[in-house]
Amino acid sequence: MLIGLTYDLRSEYLAAGYGEEETAEFDQEDTVAAIEAALAEAGHRTERIGRLHRLVAQLAGGARWDLVFNIAEGLHGIGREAQVPALLDAYEIAYTFSDPLVMSLTLDKAMTKRVIRDAGIPTSDFAVVHTASAARPAFAPPYFVKPVAEGTGKGINARSIVERPEDLAEACAELIARFRQPALVERFLPGREFTVGIVGTGERAEVLGTIEVHLLETAEARIYSYGNKKEYETRVAYQLVKPGDDPAVAEAEAISLAAWQTLGCRDAGRIDMRCDEAGRAQFLEVNPLAGLHPVHSDLPIICRHVGVAYNDLIARIVASASERRPRQD
Repeated sequence: MLIGLTYDLRSEYLAAGYGEEETAEFDQEDTVAAIEAALAEAGHRTERIGRLHRLVAQLAGGARWDLVFNIAEGLHGIGREAQVPALLDAYEIAYTFSDPLVMSLTLDKAMTKRVIRDAGIPTSDFAVVHTASAARPAFAPPYFVKPVAEGTGKGINARSIVERPEDLAEACAELIARFRQPALVERFLPGREFTVGIVGTGERAEVLGTIEVHLLETAEARIYSYGNKKEYETRVAYQLVKPGDDPAVAEAEAISLAAWQTLGCRDAGRIDMRCDEAGRAQFLEVNPLAGLHPVHSDLPIICRHVGVAYNDLIARIVASASERRPRQD
């Protein structure tokens, strides 16, 4: 197949004057090169497209591909991760990962939790705060505060855990002003934290493996923050945990797979889980467009722990997405 690659290259945005945090979710050149190499090994031809505006220009110029491998995060708006998928849907070109509905829904963590809660999947109590004066959730502290629609731990730091109700308004005000979006206030979960890797779509989806996040003495305490993720090599240890050995892991994997299928996520991604004070696993959030850096990203890290080669992961993603290619009469 001829496979086009859509992506947001971080170096391009930094050169254009965007900041480090603004571009935190964008990809490095070596991620794009690694995906290209994996696709070439599988016998595919590749063509770099790049970000949304280049895709628009190429489609308008008549370019077409058998499949698009899409890792473009987008820059503006709550639907930014849905922009490339929506455009490709309009041109009836199949692509990897989830559709525009799922991409828009899951970027909004509160809306995602509402769907998850309605499906009977356990998730912590939460409230959406649009103005700091309205920061009065109906549940007791401690609270955990983060932007409602960001990834990569953006906006999460030591101040994200709020112990006293009287401090909540200030914490929310800071996030609302900084990210120009509502704050999500959740009941803080003090237990173990897992990241569950999933591959496949619908009934064919399966858990690849689960790693537990252990914060080292050098890390910001109690939270998998933006800083801890950025400096993970010196702040974080990842441990493979197995459902057969650990009931909490079995519960986390079952909940994750149910959430993946309920939300309609496709091909591959991650679900983050955390346990409450009683050790019960709770849904935190889903990443249907998980990072694919071969060394640093969580999903490839999970694959390494369970013996799945990076190129095999890419091949499984393409195989899953290829089932959605239009039939050729």
